[in-house]
Amino acid sequence: MSGAGPSRTVLIAHPSADVYGADLQMLQSISGLTGRGWRVVVAVPDDGPLVERIVAAGGEVRTVDFPVLRRASASPGGLVRLSASVARTHRVLRRTIRETSADVVYANTVTVPWWLLAARTSRTPSLCHVHEAERSDPRAVRTVLTAPLLLADRVVLNSQTSLRTAAEAVPRLRRRGHVVHNGVPAPVEPPTDGVPTQGRVRLVVISRLSPRKSCADAIRAVGLLRAAGVPAELDVYGTVFPGYEWYAEELRALIDELGLVDSVRLRGYVSPVWAALAEAHVLLAPSSRESFGNVVVEAQLARRPVVAAAGGGHLETVEDGRTGLLVEPGDPAALAAAVRRLVDDPALVASLVETAERQAHERFSVEQYADRLDEVVTALAAGPSGRVRR
Repeated sequence: MSGAGPSRTVLIAHPSADVYGADLQMLQSISGLTGRGWRVVVAVPDDGPLVERIVAAGGEVRTVDFPVLRRASASPGGLVRLSASVARTHRVLRRTIRETSADVVYANTVTVPWWLLAARTSRTPSLCHVHEAERSDPRAVRTVLTAPLLLADRVVLNSQTSLRTAAEAVPRLRRRGHVVHNGVPAPVEPPTDGVPTQGRVRLVVISRLSPRKSCADAIRAVGLLRAAGVPAELDVYGTVFPGYEWYAEELRALIDELGLVDSVRLRGYVSPVWAALAEAHVLLAPSSRESFGNVVVEAQLARRPVVAAAGGGHLETVEDGRTGLLVEPGDPAALAAAVRRLVDDPALVASLVETAERQAHERFSVEQYADRLDEVVTALAAGPSGRVRR
């Protein structure tokens, strides 16, 4: 083991107890840091399925009532309400830092910047781990959401895409950011290869259900494939954010409208994803707004060919024609054409999965992630003398 001694403590502030991409990545952060001698305490605002996983990964849990920044908060009224809430909780956050004897405060998302403020006023080194790369908001909103990162002593970003997006809103972040690609664990027993040239073609989408994830594009692609005589089926795994139940109803209405009730299934939440990937022949990743996209790498490690929208973090995890197929974002016909290409070319599938699996192990291993993160945190705890490789 390298890095800090057992007396060093990292306090991770996390915005929820759900279990999705950034939540699962935090579990890798906990495992990596505890494996390198750190004590890790995780502050969450509520109870949920993530809590027992934090403990299993070696972390301690503190339930602390604190607000979470949402895009709706960028309005004048939202900022007033948010400011009042932050003022009420600032003393609580400082007390938590003191009671946990934190050597480093680690905000695991841009949505909890008050922890960075509490760390600064407590004279405790801090970092923010950025998992977001959203460009759809107006520039003023993106600036409001991103500017608090300047409170952090270090900023870790999960991709070059995230770094570019943050720097577009706040240019000073370009020189302060450290890209640490996600570490993705491999399945214990990889499933077999192959996309059938005859019979059913089983497609899968594993994602939050929200408009920005473009699940409707995958559903429309199935309609196009079936109209062309390809017996495609689609399983969509994921759930909506609270308040977005209407989007799930829209997807069900689209499935009914296209006559795909027997071909497309909304299967709900799944974790781990290996069983869902084992049942599938192809992973579709239609969102072009992913900052990284763990599920793409998981499919590569599981030897499943990937068809992804050419945008965001997919441009860093998929090399078109070598480790997957990239298609024009927002184009169901392009998704369908890429699936047809895989069905028609078994040799291409074999080449894609072989190269993708090898590169995923080389570039996105959990060991590499843990070493890099430990380097950043150790340098931060060391103070001004600490240095981090760029």
